[in-house]
Amino acid sequence: MKMIKAAGWVWAAAAGMMLASCATYDSSVKSEAKSALYVCGCGADCKCNTVRTQPGKCGCGHDLVDGEVKKVEAETALVCMCHAGCKCALDAKDPSKCGCGKEIRKVSLKGTGIYYCNCGGACCTVVSDQPGQCKCGKELKKAG
Repeated sequence: MKMIKAAGWVWAAAAGMMLASCATYDSSVKSEAKSALYVCGCGADCKCNTVRTQPGKCGCGHDLVDGEVKKVEAETALVCMCHAGCKCALDAKDPSKCGCGKEIRKVSLKGTGIYYCNCGGACCTVVSDQPGQCKCGKELKKAG
């Protein structure tokens, strides 16, 4: 009898862990938020304005280079060109530079199909190629 009770507790614990792992999986999928953008690698003067959420080639044939969105203002992303995952902030003394000293590129999100968090400023810098939710809980807005 003790063996049956022990087996029951083991099965209950296993079922609980399975349910917990499913809940963890679902929540991590929904909360996957990225701030990386890939922009044309031919420099700040480039007129092709290719912007993507994945690596690749731009419209003028150059490789796209990764950067980290630091702020979104009216469908324009301010991107630090020190590569995705950059943890520094905009330079308070020189807004054309990142805190790490690298260039800040202003890229238009208009016509790109990219979704972004529209909560304003540097609150949330989430960008995506799919609709979804921002880290702050608001729905991502599709760039016009």
